[in-house]
Amino acid sequence: MNQRLQKLQAWMKENGIEVSFITSSENVFYLSGFFSNPHERLLALAVFQEQEPFLVCPGMEVHDVKSSGWNQEILGYSDIENPWELVHTSINKRLNGVQKVAIEKEHMNVERYEQLTALFPSAAFVSAEEKLRKLRMIKDAKELKVIEEACALADYAIEVGCSEIKEGRTELDVLNAVEYALKQKGVTEMSFTTMVLTGANAASPHGNPGRTKIQKGDLVLFDLGVVVERYCSDITRTVAYGDINDKQKEIYDTVLKAQLAAIEASTPGATAAEVDLTARRIIAEAGYGEYFPHRLGHGLGISVHEYPSMTETNQLVIEEGMVYTIEPGIYVPNVAGVRIEDDIYITADGAKVLTKFPKELQIIR
Repeated sequence: MNQRLQKLQAWMKENGIEVSFITSSENVFYLSGFFSNPHERLLALAVFQEQEPFLVCPGMEVHDVKSSGWNQEILGYSDIENPWELVHTSINKRLNGVQKVAIEKEHMNVERYEQLTALFPSAAFVSAEEKLRKLRMIKDAKELKVIEEACALADYAIEVGCSEIKEGRTELDVLNAVEYALKQKGVTEMSFTTMVLTGANAASPHGNPGRTKIQKGDLVLFDLGVVVERYCSDITRTVAYGDINDKQKEIYDTVLKAQLAAIEASTPGATAAEVDLTARRIIAEAGYGEYFPHRLGHGLGISVHEYPSMTETNQLVIEEGMVYTIEPGIYVPNVAGVRIEDDIYITADGAKVLTKFPKELQIIR
C-alpha cells in the first residue's frame, strides 16, 4: 500500500475513525493514482485502518482504474445499479459497525451525505479535509518534477502570447494562438480558463477575454496555467504594447518590487501572513493599498487553487516542500491593471522560482 494511504490510516487510528470515504476526484487521485471526472456518477475511495481499501467507480472505468496501477478492490457499477448498495455491502464485510466516518465536507453534496447517514445512522461524521490538505501541501520529488514541466510550458505560453501581440488583434485572437501552440506541444488541458486582457480590461482581476482590440500604449495581462500529469502551473505576466505613460510604469514597478520582496520573504519558518504583508505594505506605502483587493497567493498542485491560502491573517508556518504562488496586483480602473505571478517551491534555503519568463517590463514593439 502506498505511503499516502498509510499516512491517512495512521491519522485514522489516532482519531478513532473506522472509514474515510473520499469523493473528490483530486483526492481520489492523490491517494490511488486514478483520476476521473465522473460527472453525476459516484466516484469514491474507502480507506480503513487495517482492512483493504476499495475504489468505487462507473463500470466503464474499471479498466482505466486497473491501468492506473490501482491493485486493490474495485467496485464497478452500471448505470442501472445502485452503487450505494455495493458500498454498504463492502464496508460491512470489513467492519462490525461504524461509529466514525471521515468525509470531505466541503465537497460532498447533501444527497450523498444523506445516503451515507442512511447506511450508517449511528455514525458520527468528521472532516477529512484538514488532514488531506496537509498531506498534499508538501510535495515530493516526483510531484515537483511534474510541476516544473507544467511551469516550463506556462513560460512558453507567455512567450507565444507576447509574439502574437499586434495592433488591432483582439484578446481572443491572442488567447486562441496561445492555446493552439500549446496543443501542438501535446497539452490537452489548461489549469483554468486562460485570460488575456488588454487596456482597461486588465484592471479587472478576474476579467473575461473578448473582442477588445489591442492598442498602442496598452498594458496586456496574461494569466494562464498548464496541466501536466494532473498537476497545474499558474503564471501571470503583464507586458506593454508600445510606450506606456509614467503612471502605468509606476504601478508596474510597484507590483514588481512587492512581488520580489514576497519571494525573498518566503523562507521556512516565516508565516503566510508575513509573506503576504511583505508585499501588501510595499503596495500600500506607494499609495495603492486599496487597489490590491485579493490575497497574495495560493497553494498549487493537483488543484490550481489548493491549501494554503496566502493571506495577511494566516499564521501557517512555511515549510520545505511547499509550492505556492506569489501574485500581487494593482488594479486602478481606467488607468492600469498589473499582476505578476510566479510559482515557487520552498527549499531549506528559501524560494526556488519555478516560472522563469522575465519579469522586467517587456515592451512589445
